[in-house]
Amino acid sequence: MKLAGEWLSHPGTQALCAALATAGYRALFVGGCVRNAVLGEPVADTDLTTDALPETVTQLAEAAGFKVVPTGIDHGTVTVITRGRPHEVTTFRRDVETDGRRAVVAFSTRIEEDAERRDLTMNALYADATGQVIDPLGGLPDTLARRVRFVGDPETRIREDYLRILRFFRFHACYGDPAGGLDAEGLAACAALAEGLARVSRERVTAELRKLLSARDPAPAVAAMAQSGVLAQVLPGADTRALAPLVHLEGDLPPRWLRRLAVLGDDIAGLRLSRQEEADLTRIRDHIGASQTPAALGWLLGADLAADTVLCRSAVLESPLPANWHEEAQRGAAATFPVTAADLMPALQGPALGARLKALQNRWLRSDLRLDKAALLQGSDE
Repeated sequence: MKLAGEWLSHPGTQALCAALATAGYRALFVGGCVRNAVLGEPVADTDLTTDALPETVTQLAEAAGFKVVPTGIDHGTVTVITRGRPHEVTTFRRDVETDGRRAVVAFSTRIEEDAERRDLTMNALYADATGQVIDPLGGLPDTLARRVRFVGDPETRIREDYLRILRFFRFHACYGDPAGGLDAEGLAACAALAEGLARVSRERVTAELRKLLSARDPAPAVAAMAQSGVLAQVLPGADTRALAPLVHLEGDLPPRWLRRLAVLGDDIAGLRLSRQEEADLTRIRDHIGASQTPAALGWLLGADLAADTVLCRSAVLESPLPANWHEEAQRGAAATFPVTAADLMPALQGPALGARLKALQNRWLRSDLRLDKAALLQGSDE
């Protein structure tokens, strides 16, 4: 199989490959760029692997006029920037020792050893500078069938790095065949070793869960995580029932991982969220069971969080979406409360002023943001 695309033909990329090849070394594309090109998916990053040592890669790249950044040189990786495009270039490696979280590696000159240490067969594909696919482990049929399988023995791969449990489900959500289900052997290994996720940092778990929940439809993979006991390790008490309805209600809207997290449960102690993410998650959950209209939610939360809340509410409560809900949320986000403190002064001051403004604000929200200043000031707060 031969691949093509701008990621491959970019002049800087080809110049880097040529610099290594001219010196007698191999320059092979690997990982996501090859996998995605095979699947017809967009290619984001262009990673290369080589039998040249990092020091040699650096010397050759600099001699060719490229900028080199030693981003992970202890593990064999340097980033080479050619004509504005970054390329992670990593020397062939083999694992010497693993502890479930990190590996001690040694450099290798054999592509087979490099492939054998990778997690999934669809990630163990390589391509040369012409785009010709090189498949040392037979992963191409798996990839073309969108079949997510571990390289070699699944339990061995997982014990090398327990994060691979989450990657197994994430890759199925992003690239797997929905009709084919999950690989039975891999799923059994994930279930058997699920407790090993306790050894993985909250940051790595969160990053993987963020990618998983950003897939087009993560519901089948998340359901399998729940059934296998994996989900309970990262989100104790999670309830998956509303996730599939939520994905259906979203339609063509862009996936938002925090929206999907909001319907799974409220125990996020095992995750590392930013303060903003925690605040947004709390605001969505606090309003799922409330009765505000989409417009009122738009004014209270902003258009995006209001949309998230309306979708989550319908999914959780198994109710249809309100008419014109998206436009109404945007109307609320653009609205301005028509009464100001100056309108109530000097008759009211201090706490009494604040209480009066709050009462008028609640009345305005109950009117679906329809009452104007005159109606609010003349009417009763009840």
